[in-house]
Amino acid sequence: MYELKKYIIKNLSLLFFSIFAPLWVIASVIILIKLATYTAVIHLSFFEMLKLYLFLLPEILFYTLPVTFFIATTIALARLSNDNEIVSIFALGISPKFLLRTLSKPALLLSLLLAFDFLILFPHTTVLYRNFIAYKKSEAKFNLSPSEFGHTFGDWLLYIGAKDDNGTFKDIFLFNKKQEEEVLISAKKATIENKNNILQLKLYNGEGYSYSTQKFSQTEFEKMFINDSMSADLTRYETPLEFWQSDYRRGNKDRKLILGTMFSLFPLVSLFLALSLGIVHARHQKSYMYLFLFVGIVGYFISTLALQKPLHFVTIPTVLIPWVIITYVIYRRKILKRF
Repeated sequence: MYELKKYIIKNLSLLFFSIFAPLWVIASVIILIKLATYTAVIHLSFFEMLKLYLFLLPEILFYTLPVTFFIATTIALARLSNDNEIVSIFALGISPKFLLRTLSKPALLLSLLLAFDFLILFPHTTVLYRNFIAYKKSEAKFNLSPSEFGHTFGDWLLYIGAKDDNGTFKDIFLFNKKQEEEVLISAKKATIENKNNILQLKLYNGEGYSYSTQKFSQTEFEKMFINDSMSADLTRYETPLEFWQSDYRRGNKDRKLILGTMFSLFPLVSLFLALSLGIVHARHQKSYMYLFLFVGIVGYFISTLALQKPLHFVTIPTVLIPWVIITYVIYRRKILKRF
């Protein structure tokens, strides 16, 4: 029995990875195209694109793995059936329940992995991704162009005369009108650095003037620093539990929880249908496997998407219970009664 289990799992594994690889590549290309659209708004280096892709990798795996498992299980059983190996197994007195128990172990393991991915990794990577995009958009606001009016740096109006290729600004003028006085600063050159989410404008070799109705003062400096906190809308995050319990974007999180639960349970609840579609007598039965594979996947997830808005969390038992009953009835009539 151990060798038979090993043989079945080996066939399943080979098909699983051969199906998963193209699905992962297609999903990755779609994600990379989505990330490329951000370059119209913000500047992203190759390593920053790679970082964003890694933030989205748990989401790619979460949505591709359960579908891949269902398809691979069905096709693996169909191949064994076409080679008459399934018939030989049943002829030896081995029940279809043996196949169900054998496949339920990797299905359970995958469901647990998907639950961990969704409940633990999702919050962390989602917040990192969202904060990184917000940070880069905020940083992009300070892409200053020379010889243009209207630039600001914190409370300061800023004018730049020229800009070198290395990012150094020349002929800098800053103006700040406070309640009781006005301040004007000029410098021959300046640079901008980002330290711990604080933009720092470094001014070199300049003069400062402050004047009001009562006094006028002038200073000269070799180096001056002006700081400005970046106004990025960053999401606060501590633990996955805090993420799911917070009221921020509550409706969106509820929909994700419903869909995430259905995806996580799909490898387990799809076993009856996988066995029903994959186990056939090659000589006496026509297989409409690929048609019913498509119908099963679309029916399961479309019904979830259609019901989650009106029924909320009641969607989970509303879809799961009829799905398990219907697929079990098909499995009982098509497999258990014949084999």
